[in-house]
Amino acid sequence: MSDEITLYDLASRQHKCWSLNPWKTRFVLNFKQLPYNTIWLEYPDIKPTLSPHLPPNSTSTGYSSPTIRLPTNKFISDSRVIATELEQLHPEPSMNLDSVYLSQVETLMPQIMTALAPLFIPEVPKTILNDASLEYWYETREKRFDGMKLDQVAKEQGGDIAIRAAQVPLMAVSKLLIENEGPFFEKEVGYVDFVWCGFLVFMVKAVGEEWTQKIREIGGVPEVHEKLVEAMKPWLERDDH
Repeated sequence: MSDEITLYDLASRQHKCWSLNPWKTRFVLNFKQLPYNTIWLEYPDIKPTLSPHLPPNSTSTGYSSPTIRLPTNKFISDSRVIATELEQLHPEPSMNLDSVYLSQVETLMPQIMTALAPLFIPEVPKTILNDASLEYWYETREKRFDGMKLDQVAKEQGGDIAIRAAQVPLMAVSKLLIENEGPFFEKEVGYVDFVWCGFLVFMVKAVGEEWTQKIREIGGVPEVHEKLVEAMKPWLERDDH
């Protein structure tokens, strides 16, 4: 039996990690220097690949990325559940999962993602996805907008409208980031940094640097977000296998 963990990540044209939640798990694996390999899944292949090994979760389809397979052949899904399991199995270096900053950022993230959804959801199929995932993406994401076509969502609710809608929680994250000297939320890097850096990297991948800079700026202190991503580079390097 292999001693490697298998990470089930989302496929893309660039053949690199791109999505927020898989990035959280990849950060954990890179940070803890755990041996792992990656299996890239197109969206329609997630359920048939994982359903023989896991009960359905709370997502709309019941199965999601990230999922990992441990060397014991145990399968685990959900980035937060994965982080907790890996922290228990490999406690050093610690990710500080009890951080008060983490709990606050995890509360703010759904607000930010909901507000920005009309900005990034229409862009993902244009900039990232392979043809094999396009139909799945359009069908499932248009349902979230009551059947509205994604181009119409982008026109009516995206762009600066979406960014302004995210201003309050983005400012709250900036406030947390400047409470300490930085570049991390706390003195040492931890899971909260993985969550927020994963978001920033995802935004660049999905909507480009110009829109991501607007997101950083409307939070009030753009430089602290830039410094965080720069400091995270050692754990960002492995993104394609």
